[in-house]
Amino acid sequence: MALLRSIATVGSFTMLSRILGFIRDILIAAILGTGLIADAFFVAFKFPNLFRRLFAEGAFNAAFVPQFTGLLESDGKLMAQFFAEQALAVLLWSVLIFVVLIQIAMPYVMLGFAPGFIGNPAQFDLAVLLTRITFPYLLFISLASLMAGVLNSLSRFAAAAATPILLNICLIGAVTLLARHTPTPGHALAWGVSIAGMVQFFWLLIHCGRAGIWLRLIRPRLTPDVRKMTRRIVPVAIGAGVYQVSLLIDTIIASLLPAGSISYLFFADRVNQLPLGVVGVAVGTALLPLMSRQLRSGDEAAATASQNRAIEFSLFLTLPAAVALVVIAEPIISVLFERGAFDATSVKATAGALAIYATGLPAYVLVKALAPGYFAREDTATPVKIAVFALAVNLGLNLILMGPFKHLGIAMATSVSAWCNALILAFVLIRRGHLVFDRRLLNRTPRMIATSLVMGGTVFYGAVALADLPGQSLISNIIAVALLVSGGLVVYGGLSLLFGAASRDDLTRILPRKST
Repeated sequence: MALLRSIATVGSFTMLSRILGFIRDILIAAILGTGLIADAFFVAFKFPNLFRRLFAEGAFNAAFVPQFTGLLESDGKLMAQFFAEQALAVLLWSVLIFVVLIQIAMPYVMLGFAPGFIGNPAQFDLAVLLTRITFPYLLFISLASLMAGVLNSLSRFAAAAATPILLNICLIGAVTLLARHTPTPGHALAWGVSIAGMVQFFWLLIHCGRAGIWLRLIRPRLTPDVRKMTRRIVPVAIGAGVYQVSLLIDTIIASLLPAGSISYLFFADRVNQLPLGVVGVAVGTALLPLMSRQLRSGDEAAATASQNRAIEFSLFLTLPAAVALVVIAEPIISVLFERGAFDATSVKATAGALAIYATGLPAYVLVKALAPGYFAREDTATPVKIAVFALAVNLGLNLILMGPFKHLGIAMATSVSAWCNALILAFVLIRRGHLVFDRRLLNRTPRMIATSLVMGGTVFYGAVALADLPGQSLISNIIAVALLVSGGLVVYGGLSLLFGAASRDDLTRILPRKST
């Protein structure tokens, strides 16, 4: 049950981060709305985050963590630390050169990243400027991600899991304090992003030192261990980052649609990211080092059992979340964002995107539970092939659906491609004998589906009843949504225990405990 406790530790900090993230997004929505400046900032925010999730958190961690964990188990802490220092040196100079080149070429890069801005020179120039301000964030967060990988390999999950909290604090500070001193709130938020990168870097540097690993800055050298790691990074980036690449495609195509489309998708994705981040990040973070250790010691059965529990945990939390987000998408978006420049039209457009994104939520998280089955075995080629197919599906559906359904078609394409990715990952693992669904998972999955649907029906009729009450106000709407969410949780939890979708012992074991 160490896996579930590790997931709970990471998930708890991620939940706190997401709550602060909602506060941040509420402030941004009220001040920026869904217009020109908002679209420009969200492009500037997504650009470095895309590379962060693809390379720093996705490819680099997937290539670095199994190798670092293996050295830690076989050769001891000193050899593992030396490898981490080698990786740090190569990562620092590689990302630094990349950041400088992108900064120089930013206007040309923006032509490909947001081609729809070309028709509005003011918006295009603003997007270029804001992205230049935010892009140094990539350098600091890449170094921070390496340190997070070191801490996770040592089973010290708390410090790394807490880093997104620092990002949200910095952005809240930027929009509330710095915005009055900058040309637009978008400028303040862009500076907040870069400042957050530095804060996260120093935070994890200190915690690595407390764990007994002070990473020295040495001269970069392509040692055999480093070459082995770098050979894996590019294919893993594609395999682990299909969701992020899908979002990039979404942004490019959304820039060709009417103004506000990027913002609709951004805010919808932010709400969808709550369960995705809390569960998906926690599962992926805890599962990869655990499976790497188990396979390194030759315990294939333990690795399979760990993956089964990760899949079960993912489904147990994401199935009801997906149903609830589909059923009450509009009330949730209204309560969170409908104020200031974010009007009723924005609510309806964003809620539609959220409901569609939510249909793919279980798939997004299952990818996080399935991908370690490849990465822990140092297989990068197979996820690449699967990801390329999923990306092709996403692109093709985007082009087909963007015309009749506008931004909703983009959300549809993303969800379908996520399911393609997850199902094919599972199929290949099963065919190779690396994944065998145990009796517990097979028994509980249909119970979780049925329980989630019953909960969804309860929440739907509850929403209808509350919507008919007179005297609707912000406070009453907040109370209504809180009642719907809490009522849904009670119904789902009770039915899960009643019909065997979960046990009391399982729920007790995943409660957060004091972490190291």
